[in-house]
Amino acid sequence: MAKIAILGCGYGTALGVLYTRYGHDVTTWTKFEAEAQQLRAEREHKRLLPGVKLPENLDVTTDPKIVADTDIVVVCIPSAFYREAIQTVKEYIRPETVVVNASKGLEETTGKRLSQLLREELPNNRIAVITGPCHAEEIARFVPTTEVCAAYDKETAEYIQQTLSNECYRIYTNDDVCGCELGGVLKNPIALGCGIARGMGLGDNTVAALMTRGMTEITRLGVALGANWKTFTGMAGFGDLIVTCTSQHSRNFRAGNLIGKGVPAAEAVAQVGTVEGYTNARTAFRLARENNVDVPIIEQIVKICFEDGDPKKSISALMNRESKHERELYWID
Repeated sequence: MAKIAILGCGYGTALGVLYTRYGHDVTTWTKFEAEAQQLRAEREHKRLLPGVKLPENLDVTTDPKIVADTDIVVVCIPSAFYREAIQTVKEYIRPETVVVNASKGLEETTGKRLSQLLREELPNNRIAVITGPCHAEEIARFVPTTEVCAAYDKETAEYIQQTLSNECYRIYTNDDVCGCELGGVLKNPIALGCGIARGMGLGDNTVAALMTRGMTEITRLGVALGANWKTFTGMAGFGDLIVTCTSQHSRNFRAGNLIGKGVPAAEAVAQVGTVEGYTNARTAFRLARENNVDVPIIEQIVKICFEDGDPKKSISALMNRESKHERELYWID
């Protein structure tokens, strides 16, 4: 069993419940004292995980020193605050500790993946990524779930796989850190688009088209940024895309649904909470332009969210694009 510190008490609380049940020594960390006090007193995250009781031996703290003497640190911090959180705790992390990114975002100012931030801030630590089709609401209720762990060396990925897998949480390994991470990031704007379509009253045909052509954009941009296209056929690709584009648990989908019903994008996001698809759509579009990659769905999401675009006009723009061949021939070596 491992000693684990989890940074972040949203998704991090769900992972804490899971890891604690299977014998690990787990503490979650938040920088907000009010949040820590509420979780300690009520033993329930009433906003994000109503009805899920926190185990008595799952501790919650605001002390950054909690990362000291840990085997694993799992980072579940929204991308906008990610580097700040790492800088808060990094002086206490031992070189022997494995640091795992479980967040799905990009640093807005640099466009860097979050594991790249970890490598910059913690150059002496082994770094891994856990990603795939999962909702906190189901993780915390022990619903059978599969994810993928990618690392910069095989031994680290296998260590995380062997340490954290259990009867309701199965981990596969992958050597494509870039692809696994980008799959988790780039599906978010597509899920936002699927929510918008549903909010507009559009049907299964439209959502299926957005998901399928969205995966084309994810793969196209991912390959340009260094990923292996095959990664997007697995847990970090289609697996995560499906769960995020089709579920009311998905904050991206819920925010998109509100936008499709006429709620201004910024207001919809404020109602839902952290919506990485909104946060990262502009960053993804910027990376696409810098790499000369065509991402028409993501482009329309940016127009709707940040340029007061009309969703009906965006659908029309996508449907009336120049006809083309479906298959991306350059994906294949």
